[in-house]
Amino acid sequence: MPPAPVTSPVRPLSSASGTTRWNVSRPTSRTPSSALSSRRSEEPLPELTPAAFRARLATGGPGSVCLLLGDDAAEKRALIEATVATIDEGIRLFNVDRFQGDETTIPEVLDAAQTLPMMAARRVIVVLHAEHVLQPKRESQAATEGLSALEAYLAEPAPHAAVLLEAADLDERRRVFRRISEAADVVRCGDLADAADAGDWIVRRLKEMDREAEPAAVRLLAAVVGSDASALRGALDRLSLYAADAPRITVEDVRTVVGASVAGPDDDWAVARAIEQRDTRRALREVGLALEAGAVPYMVLGQLAWVARSRLGPTRTGPAIDAVFRTDRALKQSGGDPRVLLERLVAELCGGRGRTPAGGGGPRGRR
Repeated sequence: MPPAPVTSPVRPLSSASGTTRWNVSRPTSRTPSSALSSRRSEEPLPELTPAAFRARLATGGPGSVCLLLGDDAAEKRALIEATVATIDEGIRLFNVDRFQGDETTIPEVLDAAQTLPMMAARRVIVVLHAEHVLQPKRESQAATEGLSALEAYLAEPAPHAAVLLEAADLDERRRVFRRISEAADVVRCGDLADAADAGDWIVRRLKEMDREAEPAAVRLLAAVVGSDASALRGALDRLSLYAADAPRITVEDVRTVVGASVAGPDDDWAVARAIEQRDTRRALREVGLALEAGAVPYMVLGQLAWVARSRLGPTRTGPAIDAVFRTDRALKQSGGDPRVLLERLVAELCGGRGRTPAGGGGPRGRR
């Protein structure tokens, strides 16, 4: 075994308040070349599927560091909340830290990871949009030192912490990605290769939803929507609402709700962004354009249900989902003009107010 370096590029310092903080400095001696060559020869760890990650949570808990990568925001959010759920609800306030990548720094995240848990076996540290700290757009000495600190932490992570780094995309040619893939779990969410892979994903998702579908309906949905997991999830949500009282989803259901083609991601994102930003006028305009273009009201409702479930903060999600179900009942019972009902729902989704509570809710900076 090669000898350990005399010093580490990052070393913990005890502050006056007793909190361990990370200080970046130059090592006083060089790491032996044999150790460096050994580190460079390391191969990336096998990547995990979301199902494998959940199985690991159920049997042994999360790993020390995990990178959640991909376009399926709902899947990543579900994995994050499943990890947070490994901490008893009564003590999560003291043992869960959430950060936004564009509002924090790597030393701040590592500081949270080094803090000992309170009345728990581990702490959970979540960094959303971690690409901002892992691959910043602007180079700086602070950013370089932060990445060096992360590499040192990956070599010797805190045994009591689970650090979850969530990112939509990273340049896998960059050094930081290689170091993470060599030392941490990488879970890809939403990467579907082809229609067959999409069909398997649909079957798994239907099982999670406790729903059934005709095999031909699964094949048609995969063929029409393609291998975009986020679009598939939205389509299944719409189908589940439309066929709520039916024993299984049929080919005719898929043709009625999804149609010969589906709206592109730009359309979905326009509505989602408007509702997230509480821009009622723009959200109403986008929904109105969809209806005028011939969109089925249930398809629009399904899109709004996806926004309510996946794109709003914790304080808005509950009331938003309640509003979706009220609208669903009204549509089924012919309780009004579908356009009026949907516009009323949009106004309600945009109008919710409230701030995320610290500890158990949305992303925040360290106190």
